[in-house]
Amino acid sequence: MLDQLAAAIVRHSDGLWSDSTVPRLTLVALDEPIAPLDLLYEPMVCFIADGAKRTIAGDRSRLTGRGEMFLNSLQLPVTATFERVPYRSVVLRLDGRALAGLLLELDGTGPRTRPGPGGQIAAPMTPELVDAVTRWVRLLDTPDDIRPLAARIESEILYRLLGSPLGPILRQLTLTDSGAARVRAAAAWICEHYTESLGIDTIAAVAHMSTATLHRHFKAATGMSPLQFQKHLRLQEARRQLVAGNTTAAQVAEAVGYVSATQFNREYRRAYGLPPAQDAARLRGRPANAGGA
Repeated sequence: MLDQLAAAIVRHSDGLWSDSTVPRLTLVALDEPIAPLDLLYEPMVCFIADGAKRTIAGDRSRLTGRGEMFLNSLQLPVTATFERVPYRSVVLRLDGRALAGLLLELDGTGPRTRPGPGGQIAAPMTPELVDAVTRWVRLLDTPDDIRPLAARIESEILYRLLGSPLGPILRQLTLTDSGAARVRAAAAWICEHYTESLGIDTIAAVAHMSTATLHRHFKAATGMSPLQFQKHLRLQEARRQLVAGNTTAAQVAEAVGYVSATQFNREYRRAYGLPPAQDAARLRGRPANAGGA
């Protein structure tokens, strides 16, 4: 079954990341090893049909491979390394409204296990899930079927995910006043304001938490503190701008919010192993960064 899913992915892939005409469906296909990529994850589920990828976020490292699925529940800067190729995966970008509507239809049925503090979780795919995801991708073979069937198959996938180990965290995504929701709000707010000078008190106010509670919950969900999260966003964006060219390290440092170019150079080298200009020269020519999985 996984081979059939991988074949369907290849049939409709165009480059590393391929958005599709099926709403919320992205395909990922890679045949040759590439350098690690900086990505900004959105809430999504990744279904891996072949290969393996390691994701590093803060002090956390997770390897997910063939036959497994991975849930990310919040915006999160990560470094991804494709450790086994060919790599094939399907990404479902989560829609909170679709998820909430399905839960209302289920009338509160299903497991009520309390989720752990993390914002990410991996688990094996069941044959039923592989079948549903394969049928979802195969809609691209028959475009006339997309409008009447895509939402129905997506709903089936969500239904099966709710009964899986990913279910408890998925259910948390529909809550608006939980600790997890407040961390998601804080992460999204930092993503919008990362170039500004942010203090932990300001971020805690956005999350409606004390600074100590925010720090504890944020670190549990992301593997980093809120200010480390901001720094990762700044460095990732700086790297993207440098690789694009036509700018200097000093200009990029100012653009992403650094007051001190010296501090920027120091933190950049600590993160990527080379000074900004040398790192950018090394990376030019590799695939553009994106938000896939």
